Amino acid sequence: MKKILFLLHIPPPFHGSSVVGEYIFKSKEINNLFKCSYINLLTSKKVSESTNFSFNKIKHTIYNLYKLVFCLLNDKKDLCYYALTSSGFAFFRDLMYIIVLKLFNTSIVYHLHNKGFSYNSRSVVYNICYRFIFHNTKVILLSDSLYIDVKKYIKRNCVFICPNGIGSIKNEFINDMPIKDIQKPSLLFLSNLIKSKGVYDLIDACYILKKEGVSFICNFVGAEADINKEEINNRIQQLSLSSHVKYLGKMYDKSKHDIFIQSDIFVLPTYYANECFPLVLLEASQYSLSLVSTDEGAISEIIENDINGFIVEKKNPDDLAEKLKKLLSNTELRNKLSRAAHNKFINNYTLKIFTNNFINILNSILNEDNAKA
Repeated sequence: MKKILFLLHIPPPFHGSSVVGEYIFKSKEINNLFKCSYINLLTSKKVSESTNFSFNKIKHTIYNLYKLVFCLLNDKKDLCYYALTSSGFAFFRDLMYIIVLKLFNTSIVYHLHNKGFSYNSRSVVYNICYRFIFHNTKVILLSDSLYIDVKKYIKRNCVFICPNGIGSIKNEFINDMPIKDIQKPSLLFLSNLIKSKGVYDLIDACYILKKEGVSFICNFVGAEADINKEEINNRIQQLSLSSHVKYLGKMYDKSKHDIFIQSDIFVLPTYYANECFPLVLLEASQYSLSLVSTDEGAISEIIENDINGFIVEKKNPDDLAEKLKKLLSNTELRNKLSRAAHNKFINNYTLKIFTNNFINILNSILNEDNAKA
């Protein structure tokens, strides 16, 4: 049985990379096929703490370095899977771990859930570091369209494509279905409250819709980050949107299921620099919501414009309001796009499809390494 060391993100906090990390950590298929060891790279418990320096992060990093060295000394690994971060404190923390892995001559495959390598390469320091870490390694990308971000550092034949996938809706949630308000179609934003996720753009679009007399409600769900509860509620009150727009806080499990069921349109007007392949768009597709988002990262691979949703211009509340108005005022169009979103999810983004792709990639890398040995 091949031995794989997984250095990944396991929640909390919850974001795309940590959710996928948890899938891998808990996967019976992966753990039955390989002899797996795990180290959790996350040093923060809240999204709002992720970019802040703290001595606890240093302490956790030193502890993980000790675990890594002990693990490699105790048992030679056939492969190391690494959920690499592109920049900031987390990247330079990753760099320390990678130096250790390379000293032990460990075969590495990076799984990139964020981007920014091309942009950061303008820095001499980052450019040198990237050349070092990507040398003689493999990379898993979420979409072929994201290859341009690492093209400078790694050849295309060393890249594997594995789109994200998510698990099925739990049976216990399905038995108790909440009632949807058909008189007021519901918009849903579900993500961490980060400005560049388009939070204020959506609120401004709601203000435009209200002025035009469109009937709707809009719910914001997510953890506080660079926008807190007080700030988002102040913005809602300033625009007199309290009867139309609500911030509901964080939601998990049954409450998260219920808000998806009660919603009609999922909105993510993101221009977040690290956005790649948002899992939340897959969740919304699973619940048969029509989708509205931007051409950021590989989102245009998930959303086909006018087929299962709309792609809108970034930082443009007017364009966003126009597309939302089309969906809010046309039930037939909304239902058509939502059915297409669900069908695309079933055919491409289930957890079973992801797991099969992921296992095939790991086996391919291991077989190639064996052939070279």
